[in-house]
Amino acid sequence: MVDADSGVGESLPADCYVLEFQEIDRTRAAVVGGKGAHLGELSRIEDIHVPAGYCVTTNAFRRVLADVPSIDDRLDQLSRVDPDDRDAIRALSAEIRGSVESTSIPDDMAAALTDPLARLGEGVACAVRSSATAEDLQTASFAGQHDTYLNVVGPAAVLEHVSRCWASLYTERAVTYRLRNGFDPRKVHMAVVVQQMVSPDASGILFTADPATSNRKVSSVEAGFGLGEALVSGRVNADVFTVRDGDIVDASVAVKQFAVHASPAGGTQEKAVEPASRQRPALTDTQVVRLAQLGRRIEAHFGRPQDVEWCLVEGGFQVVQSRPITTLFPIPAAGDGENHVYVSVGHQQMMTDPMKPLGLSVWQLTTPRPMAEAAGRLFVDVTERLVSPASRAGVLENLGESDPLIGDALRTVLDRGDFLPPSPGSGPAGPPPDAAPAPLETDQALVTELIERGQASNAALEREIATVSGPALFDFILADIMELRRILFDPQSHQVVMSAVDASRWLNKQLHAWLGEKSAADTLTRSASGNVSSQMGLALLDVADVLRTYPAVVAFLRAVEGDGFLHELDAPCGPVGGRAARDAIRAFLDTHGMRCVGEIDMTRPRWSESPTTLLPLLLHNVDTFEPGAGRRRFQEGRRAAREKEEEVLERLRALPAGEDKAAETKRMIDRVRAFIGYREYPKYFMVGRYFLYKRALLAEAERLVRAGSLREREDVFYLTFSELHDVVRTGRVDDELIRRREEAFRAYQALTPPRVLTSDGEAVAGAYRREDVPDGALVGLPVSAGTVEGRARVITDMAKAALEADDILVTAYTDPSWSPLFVTAKGLVTEAGGLMTHGAVVAREYGLPAVVGVEDATRRIRDGQRIRVQGTSGYVEVLPQEGG
Repeated sequence: MVDADSGVGESLPADCYVLEFQEIDRTRAAVVGGKGAHLGELSRIEDIHVPAGYCVTTNAFRRVLADVPSIDDRLDQLSRVDPDDRDAIRALSAEIRGSVESTSIPDDMAAALTDPLARLGEGVACAVRSSATAEDLQTASFAGQHDTYLNVVGPAAVLEHVSRCWASLYTERAVTYRLRNGFDPRKVHMAVVVQQMVSPDASGILFTADPATSNRKVSSVEAGFGLGEALVSGRVNADVFTVRDGDIVDASVAVKQFAVHASPAGGTQEKAVEPASRQRPALTDTQVVRLAQLGRRIEAHFGRPQDVEWCLVEGGFQVVQSRPITTLFPIPAAGDGENHVYVSVGHQQMMTDPMKPLGLSVWQLTTPRPMAEAAGRLFVDVTERLVSPASRAGVLENLGESDPLIGDALRTVLDRGDFLPPSPGSGPAGPPPDAAPAPLETDQALVTELIERGQASNAALEREIATVSGPALFDFILADIMELRRILFDPQSHQVVMSAVDASRWLNKQLHAWLGEKSAADTLTRSASGNVSSQMGLALLDVADVLRTYPAVVAFLRAVEGDGFLHELDAPCGPVGGRAARDAIRAFLDTHGMRCVGEIDMTRPRWSESPTTLLPLLLHNVDTFEPGAGRRRFQEGRRAAREKEEEVLERLRALPAGEDKAAETKRMIDRVRAFIGYREYPKYFMVGRYFLYKRALLAEAERLVRAGSLREREDVFYLTFSELHDVVRTGRVDDELIRRREEAFRAYQALTPPRVLTSDGEAVAGAYRREDVPDGALVGLPVSAGTVEGRARVITDMAKAALEADDILVTAYTDPSWSPLFVTAKGLVTEAGGLMTHGAVVAREYGLPAVVGVEDATRRIRDGQRIRVQGTSGYVEVLPQEGG
């Protein structure tokens, strides 16, 4: 868990309970919390005015907390609670909160906490605001998680509200937020800001980057009359102004029925806005532009985009808070000051999760083009190819066909006309580069040869890498990556894949034109031979057949907790049938054990490393399917494809020139069935090699741990390949670098990568722009024909998947490791994907209606809803719910 109390700075005496803003900078975050540290920094910026105040330090909180009965035991208990166990969090946090609030503040401390009030003015009203040490961080803002009290008057009231702020560290929402973000409850402390109240004419929020698009060159101002409390809570609509390059480019003025003001009796009160003023902007245009300029100054000081709370008092702006905007996706570093357009690699590779540095660096060594990195994801810079008329059409066509949302987003950038000017000397459009290779005639022997060649190469690597260690291992792997690149980018291999793709497209186009058939190739390619990914799902059904014959083995596996169960199966005291079960599982792992979710990141745990990952799937297959289901599933698919072929050819022969049309169609069917399965093999060989690299590198990591150079062997995952090489060579490790990258990786997991990103930070959204779908339908890309209705199972973690016969799988993406779930699923919906990505290929082979590329599907579809998947037309309908 994260230690949120690890700020640097000069330590304070234990009895130092108060610091003035002028004594505070960002190094004091451990004693004044995130909000307090930011206010101290803001007060140092020229022309930025901050209402006077001081901070009650975490020393005061610690002293009071020490008097709370059994607090250490309760916090230990809280640190072990599951973030999803709301009942446990609610009960335990309420108990701690009540105890903290009822604990008396010692007299000497009370005097220290209230003495500074005299410097603010006699009877001054104050804002008393929580400032936790895990608040307003660069990776987690905690905005709105803790309490703030306005218009607090008098020493006794201030002390009371300081106690309430301390107690708000343990509200249910704050505890849940911390647990979800990996913060240890025992290491988070609370400071409190006591600040002079102002009576503003207007107040609001300034974002120095567009909160909707993430564009760093656009500021957004939200404004309302009076205090900002009603606006922040969402009780009133705000005026919204968009500012770019010193100009207001968009403005929306809200009708403001009421405003919140300080009450003479303390606290706040709502007052109706005069009718004549309700549609008046809270700020003039000049004030909006001035505020945006102040925001840029604040952003420059903190070095990143800011979320700023401001007040307009007597014509001038006062800043009452600034925190980093933690939801922005980082921009890849270019360093040349030019405009760039980046396309997400993860959406093409079906892996939008962040990757750790070692995995990123090995993937970058493998790829044919340089890639930019941001937030643990990789992007391709397509700027030059978009600018050049010679390549633009090809880029738009290829990327748009793979993912229409990417294609549309790129066209949006081009249509603006001011972001990517034409390159100097651009001539007329020419043929696109990297033209598709000439199609091959059907040749099953060529596919067999390519597979055998890849298998032999991987087997040779397994033998040879075992003989190399130390710094020489890294030179060996670098040389072997060239062999891997030869396999991945072999011209013959590419020809086979593209011949299958072209034949599939030809069948869909021509059979639609001749027969009115939509997506006919989907059925014609079912149970094609040689698809190693679809075979994997069927092979797991075969393993289940072995397990099912031994009830004692099944009972044993249901109780398994650790990954050592394979050894226990064959132990003298193991269950009857244990050896047969172990052999069946090991045989599966010998072929497929290098796979896992997110397998392009070599740091992810493989099935061979964590075989318990497979147990839920295996036991589900035991419970759900009859013996022989794998063979029957394959045979049913082959029969459906054969019957479709016979039907299509018969109908074609009845047309004019029908014999020629049927003959050409037969050639294409034979070609696609011979070649389409091979499409999964190059990645299969790559993942196999990655696993061999990983095992060898982890052996080096274990030597570093034994030598005392490394804390844990998995720490090497936070080093790049070249950095790890240096560590193995020198024996010296930068522990602080590893810890920083661990923290950054946790933050990256909360970010969603855009399909298209500009160097301005703008996440450019694409659209399908279709008018042929029902109102309210979720539009996507049709990749496997058919229509199916069922229960949506929204699954974000394959290890927790439990599909039943009526279930439609809804998830962010699928890579080959998800194939075993396809044998149960009734249909498929994903957020990422294209016509030839893994999920689409395997869905067609299994005959599952599928729609991919459905934006935010896992949020827009709720688990358990009845949905209809229109796999032929490319949309998903949420059906009326029973009893609704």
